[in-house]
Amino acid sequence: MDKELEAEIHPLKHDDKKPRGSLESRTEKDGSFKKASRHSRCAQCRTVFFFFSLFTCLFVVFIISFIIPCPDRPFSEKLWTVNFNSAVTYDFMAFKDINDDTVQDVIFLYKDSNSSSSSFNISCTDEGFSSPCAFLAALSGANGSLLWERPVAQDVVYMECSETQGMNAPPSSCFITGKHNSFLAVDSSIGEILWNQPWDFGVNVSILSPFLSLPDMAGDGVQDLLLFTKSGREVKSYLYSSSTGDQVGSMSHLNLEEEVVDYIMHTTNSGAYYIIFLSASSLYGFSLKELYEEMTGAKNIFEEDPQWKKMIDNVTHRMPPLSSGTIRYLANIPGDTGEDILLVTSTGCELFDGQKLRSKWTLNASEVVRKPVLGYYKPGALALVLENGTDAQRKILIVDATSGAILWSHTLSSFAGTPKSATVQTADRRSAFFFWGNSNQTETLYMFHPTFPDILLELTSITKNIVAFNVLFEQHHHASYVLLTGPTSQDWPGPVSLSKQKVKENILSAQVIWLGQASLENDQSIKNRFYELRYKRKA
Repeated sequence: MDKELEAEIHPLKHDDKKPRGSLESRTEKDGSFKKASRHSRCAQCRTVFFFFSLFTCLFVVFIISFIIPCPDRPFSEKLWTVNFNSAVTYDFMAFKDINDDTVQDVIFLYKDSNSSSSSFNISCTDEGFSSPCAFLAALSGANGSLLWERPVAQDVVYMECSETQGMNAPPSSCFITGKHNSFLAVDSSIGEILWNQPWDFGVNVSILSPFLSLPDMAGDGVQDLLLFTKSGREVKSYLYSSSTGDQVGSMSHLNLEEEVVDYIMHTTNSGAYYIIFLSASSLYGFSLKELYEEMTGAKNIFEEDPQWKKMIDNVTHRMPPLSSGTIRYLANIPGDTGEDILLVTSTGCELFDGQKLRSKWTLNASEVVRKPVLGYYKPGALALVLENGTDAQRKILIVDATSGAILWSHTLSSFAGTPKSATVQTADRRSAFFFWGNSNQTETLYMFHPTFPDILLELTSITKNIVAFNVLFEQHHHASYVLLTGPTSQDWPGPVSLSKQKVKENILSAQVIWLGQASLENDQSIKNRFYELRYKRKA
């Protein structure tokens, strides 16, 4: 009884008699518990760190998405039109993304008494011109809003815009020659006049286009300009600094036996540059090295091609006769090994190897009305678009550039001033082709794609006088066309209109024209397939 009573009073006293192993086992268990506790605390720390990082990332995303505003991008309208009530315009348009919204903006010329926008509040007299005068303007390609405009000349003889290169060069410039002894450059990004020189080219003098951009000759880090003027049989060459407008060296007289009508700059396979002037019956060749040395007296800037040097007469500068008939056009055509030369005469068209001047092919097209346009009928294979015919009727010829074979042809009625054809590359390495014709006494725009050789789409009809036209690659693999209409005579001012429209919007309401037998596809199915075309920028 005493033991039982003692056990009741001291219930834990018998633990002292347990073996040591039991104690050690319990100690080990206590250590495991401590290790487990430390592991649990580490896991808790990792969890806290994870949620802290997640919260930080979400906070940064919130700041960027909702507090810091994204830059505004102007909405690109499907169609916009800008009108001028009483003005005249010029056959000139240039394209450049001025405001960095990925849409090509439009630079053009018009002649009016006042600025088109009251917000700019610029008049002809502000720049020293009498009214009316010529304005250079830039419109947003997205919505037609005016980006800038400026009076640039009393009247314009010739103008072109180009990208200038060099460490001191502006992004791009437009060079303008005026009728009254003016030669100036305008920064096409902001409309500021970079320089204005009172150069007088003389009376009854015309400028041969285009201006040529040459490597820096004036030592100012900017490309220079080479331009040619003609008066009868006399041709003069001038070299200018594109950064200041100052003349580099002296004027050069080119003594030719006939009156020239045009010229091209050709690059031989060795990389030598040659200027080829064409008259009605002859071609004349000058190396750029020869012209430069005569104007500046400097040496070893350019190279001559030994083979071409032998082919050009040292005294008359005549080149070997390449074809019979009256010469109308000359054009450089990209070839497999370099530039080839297309000669268009009154007897036909002939392509010559650009190095040896050997004939590659001839084409019986004796009434070509303008220089060829380049495109792709087969995937990646260059083709030429030739317009052959009279003012009343033209045959559109798509010709393989390698063989001279006619790939496609179609005859259209036309006016005397029908705009030239245009092309834009599609994603399948072909081109969409755009032709103008006369339908019901209106200018009609047609669209053609080689995947549908028996189909034309009639996109739109215009009753106004079309001065300039072009098709552009746009953002998101789309295409747009730009139209400039209005009077060009200084004596008859009237409504001038500049418009831009997405091609796919015209396709929705276009009329399908079957050139051959209709297929099983209906018109709407054809339009849907044209609508789904995607375009690409030229390589």
